Amino acid sequence: MKHILFICSQNKLRSPTAEIIFSEKEGFNVLSAGLNNDAEIPLTSELVEWSETIFVMEKAQRNKLQKKFRKNLKKQRVICLDIPDDYEYMQPELVKLLEHKLDNFFKRITGSGTES
Repeated sequence: MKHILFICSQNKLRSPTAEIIFSEKEGFNVLSAGLNNDAEIPLTSELVEWSETIFVMEKAQRNKLQKKFRKNLKKQRVICLDIPDDYEYMQPELVKLLEHKLDNFFKRITGSGTES
């Protein structure tokens, strides 16, 4: 089971959307969190250490993650998706964008695309 963590700022729109659409992928345990202290689910050192791959939505979040959780980032791969905070929760355009950006990742890991 691969542990995937999606991170945005507030954990209200982008990262929970990603968690929902990819949580049904076989062989993956998917969670999401936010980097801000007032996020719906704030990122913790335990979540960072639990994850194998961390997807952040923006470069600034990658920088904040690396600064705030440097000692917890050991083997995790951190990937920036470059998805701006321009979408609503489960907005079809956001779902399509996430599927497009993550298709190669899931193909490489499982040998198949995002379609179950």
